[in-house]
Amino acid sequence: MGYRKLGKTSDQRKAMLRQLTTDLLEHGRIKTTVTRAKEVQPIAEKMITLAKKNDLAAYRQALSYVTKESVAKNLFDTVGAKYADRNGGYTRIVRIGFRRGDAAEIAYLELV
Repeated sequence: MGYRKLGKTSDQRKAMLRQLTTDLLEHGRIKTTVTRAKEVQPIAEKMITLAKKNDLAAYRQALSYVTKESVAKNLFDTVGAKYADRNGGYTRIVRIGFRRGDAAEIAYLELV
């Protein structure tokens, strides 16, 4: 399988994952469904790993995925330095219950 389709076309899915990743890096925590959180988690980890490299090529790579320039700058200035001595595991998924309307399982995806 490889990845989840999340009931969206490929361009919609890519846009949604880019935005969720940007929001996570901007706010430090997002509330979403568990399946979406599981899809965003490895992408966010890769962005933080890029930030730890802290060179121009990595910055441009992150900027090509993250939708806001201010978030990319913050990622490289503060978040990368925060996790400099940590080898992976920058995010966690905390399950918080079920949504009322459709009973989808909801979770917080947060930076550790």
